[in-house]
Amino acid sequence: MIQNYLNLEVQIGTADQISEKRSTLIKIINKQENLNALGLSDSLKSQVFSAFEKETDQVFLNYAQQTEIIVISTQNGLEDWRCLGGNVTNLLQTNKIETAIIVEFDGSEEQKNAFLEGMILSSYIFEKYLKKQKAFKIMVTISDSAITAKSLKDLQSLTTSVGMVRTMVNEPLNKLNALSFSSLAEAMAEKFGFETKVLHQEEIKKLKMGGLLGVNQGSETPATFNIFTHKPANAVNEKPLVLVGKGVMFDTGGYSVKVGGNMVGMKADMAGGAAVLGTVAALAMNEIPYYVIGLVPATDNMISGKALVVDDIITMMDGTTVEVLNTDAEGRLVLADALTYAKKFNPQLVIDMATLTGASAAITGTFGVAMAGNSQENMDKLMVAGDTVYERLVQLPFWKEYEKLLKSNVADLKNIGGPIGGATTAGKFLEHFTDYPWIHLDIAGASYLENKDSDYKQQGASAVGVRLIYQFIQNELAKNV
Repeated sequence: MIQNYLNLEVQIGTADQISEKRSTLIKIINKQENLNALGLSDSLKSQVFSAFEKETDQVFLNYAQQTEIIVISTQNGLEDWRCLGGNVTNLLQTNKIETAIIVEFDGSEEQKNAFLEGMILSSYIFEKYLKKQKAFKIMVTISDSAITAKSLKDLQSLTTSVGMVRTMVNEPLNKLNALSFSSLAEAMAEKFGFETKVLHQEEIKKLKMGGLLGVNQGSETPATFNIFTHKPANAVNEKPLVLVGKGVMFDTGGYSVKVGGNMVGMKADMAGGAAVLGTVAALAMNEIPYYVIGLVPATDNMISGKALVVDDIITMMDGTTVEVLNTDAEGRLVLADALTYAKKFNPQLVIDMATLTGASAAITGTFGVAMAGNSQENMDKLMVAGDTVYERLVQLPFWKEYEKLLKSNVADLKNIGGPIGGATTAGKFLEHFTDYPWIHLDIAGASYLENKDSDYKQQGASAVGVRLIYQFIQNELAKNV
């Protein structure tokens, strides 16, 4: 089973249990009138009042009598609370504090959840392959008056899924390929309570998935097509939400080989597929009453005597012929077959997630996700969810004129549209294979972070998409209450 590498655990304790423990005390204040009860030193009190005057969130460590962490929140935004939580965990790690108790907590239920979410997510450390590891476990206790057992369980399941997705994406190809990804999915399904069906090479051939087979033909590892199903008896939706994730386990670019160092980090080209698997796992763990299907075509993109070359023409699952003008535009080929396969479920909505184009990363950087699609109502809803979890979305122009850039003289389509609007033409290519409400998320920029921020964001895989889709579903469920 894949590890989540989250090194902080939160548990609930009663007031009496907490008072008996001798641990670092954490006091979270967002009301200035509550400061007098803290018994702060004059110097620390001055810093705290200054934080309120400047409306700047702060974290203070006080060693005067016993170790205390004073957290001052002057903002109401949930992301501010997540960042504060992350900074507290960073402080615990820096000072090698293994146990802490939250003894005071001003804030709404949403703010408390965001703070704890930031604390837990910030504790992720992927050092599996280091001979000398520095991570240590941190236990944080919080009063049962501050959070409900259900809220904490739901949060822990979601953050566990995020941690597992980060680990999947951080793993190199020699540790996680298409076959072992499918085996992992089967193990997760058994543990967390959803269904996984894996289609192997012969079944994929019978389905005539020319995109997936074409990308895979240069590899020694056969492709897999993975189907995850979360269908609780009390689901509020009859038609499923279908999630499609790009599962290119490593991308050399094929014969359009990535050069200039651009191949480094291509183990993360399956971040969309990992996010789909992690999202379904989180829904199952928390028994969310929503019918969801996940589809992940998995392969690597390699160079060999059998690999696709430029000018090849392949036939997709739906019969569309595609002229391959760039073998590094492979993600759209494997996704197209998955989008065709999604039609069999008569979906209410399909959302695909893919590290698809450098063009989208140039637009968003690591700060967000590029979005396109044919269902404006659902894109608007997804944008609201993105703002809530701070996985923000920017909508691409999606005018019909872009379709002309994909016309081929020798096939139905070509797989690239040229230098103009690369993120949009990639989306337009995918749109050709849909006949249902559909949203495309290009996560190329936000899926992998080169540098660690000072709050809860970690270097390496971000698991972008998991919290976004989970929140989208939560918002949909709230309408049915």
